[in-house]
Parts: sequence; C-alpha cells; structure tokens
Amino acid sequence: MTFNFKEKYILENEVVRLEPLSMNHFDALVQFSINEPELWSFNANGPDSPEDLKKYIEKALSQKEKLVEYPFIVFDKIKNKIAGSTRFYNISLETKNLEIGFTWYGKEFQGTLLNKNCKYLLLEFAFEKMNLERVGFRANNLNKKSINAMKSIGCIEEGILRNFSTDAKGDRIDAIILSIIKNEWFNGTKENLKNKT
Repeated sequence: MTFNFKEKYILENEVVRLEPLSMNHFDALVQFSINEPELWSFNANGPDSPEDLKKYIEKALSQKEKLVEYPFIVFDKIKNKIAGSTRFYNISLETKNLEIGFTWYGKEFQGTLLNKNCKYLLLEFAFEKMNLERVGFRANNLNKKSINAMKSIGCIEEGILRNFSTDAKGDRIDAIILSIIKNEWFNGTKENLKNKT
C-alpha cells in the first residue's frame, strides 16, 4: 500500500484501538497532564500541564502535516478508556524505515497487555502494510522499564547515542537505540509477540 498521511488509519484488535490523534482528544488526555506529570520524567517536552499538552498535540499534528510523523491515540477496549498516545516518527518512505515512540500510558494501563497489543498492531502495519524494512525505537538509557518493555517485544539493541538529549530536568542523557528489521519480524518476532498479547 502507499502510505497516505491524510488517511485516517485505525488499527485495532480485541484489546486496543489506535486512531489518529486530534485536538478533539485534549479533554480525554488532560487528566494525565494534571494528575500524572511523572509520566514524562525521563524525557524533555512531556505534556505535564494542560498548556504543555496543547502544545504537544499541536506539534504532533504539525509534524504530521510535514509528512514525518503519524500520531495515534491509544484506547483500551477492555477498560473502555483512552489510555495514552503513541506515534510513528522519523518516517522515511524512501528508505523504508520509521521509529515508534512518544509512547506513554496512564498508570492504570501500565503492566497490562495494552502495550504489547499496541506494539503488535503498529509493527504489523509497518512491516505488512507499509512494507518497511526497519522499525527503530529509542529511550533514555536510564529508563530501564521502557528498555525492558522494548526488549520483551523483540527489539535488538543497536547502541548508545552519548549525550544525545535532555530529560525533564534539563540534564543531558544518553539514548539507547533498538530496532526490529523485516526478516526478524517474519522469522519469529511476530509469532513470539502474538503469543504474549
């Protein structure tokens, strides 16, 4: 298929539904900014206030207009609630790769089957609909919970970008880079992840 940034892609199974993020989701997401600001402690520019959430959504939509990102809202179908957000970013259709990131869920959704189901749908779409060759991931190298979650879905560690960015306090951080490539997806990673959903 030819990926169209203007298309409304909805990815879903019995556990989760991903649909394009819009400003209409502000009211459902603002509770996380007000009540759970620690969700973004590992990274700068997290939407830890209503004002920052508005800017966060506006920037995501602006990047979508520039054809480099495609943000989603994450809806937990078991709890019947919006759980957080995720996105495709650094999209390069020419070189057939992208990254999955800017992923966050409210506390009540962490440690459930939500993340693995979400990642399964995103990876399936990237490799089997978009026909990409590589899907990358990155995280603050101190965020062991996030790194372990990435490795549990089949990501392979590629290396560390030293002094790459900042955390919420403005301190410099190293970023870990991980990925899954197409042949890995079809030669075991897909089946292993499916068995965990």
